[in-house]
Amino acid sequence: MRVTDVRDVPFGEWSGTVLAVREEGYTYFDWLTAVDETDREGDAAGFDVVVHLIDPRAPREAGGLPSVLLRTRVPDGLAVPSLTPIFRGAAWHERETHEMFGIDFDGFDDGTGLGLRPLLLPDGFEGTPLRKSFVLAARASKAWPGAKEPGEGHDSARAPGRRRVQAPGVPGPEWGPR
Repeated sequence: MRVTDVRDVPFGEWSGTVLAVREEGYTYFDWLTAVDETDREGDAAGFDVVVHLIDPRAPREAGGLPSVLLRTRVPDGLAVPSLTPIFRGAAWHERETHEMFGIDFDGFDDGTGLGLRPLLLPDGFEGTPLRKSFVLAARASKAWPGAKEPGEGHDSARAPGRRRVQAPGVPGPEWGPR
């Protein structure tokens, strides 16, 4: 079992805190990603950028390696300081996070000089698939198959009077032809 310490980091102290934690012995970069929190109210809106680091020197008594999860809230539209000067392995993760969430990383350097570029999506793909505001094309072309009983479909006149739930990424009927 791995024991993980979770620490919230102020945005302005992101790269300095990651560097300090590396100097504490958390030298193994495990992963970096983001969580879309742009639907929060007021100043709390933005993205949580999260990095997981492991101390590989000695396991704890519980048998797992000590690890730390660092999290910072990034306002939408601001660039995050890149961790590539601290951990070279962060390059792939920052490219993926940029592509999936549209988050820029200031000072990104993977050694190629090509900057943040597509990693997973096909050429010409427009959009950021893991943002809550992104409409899934497959959901726009056919109805959501969420009906459980006869008469429960979204188009049925016999549907029960309960609230209709729209799945994430499913556009409303006003969004294009079906």
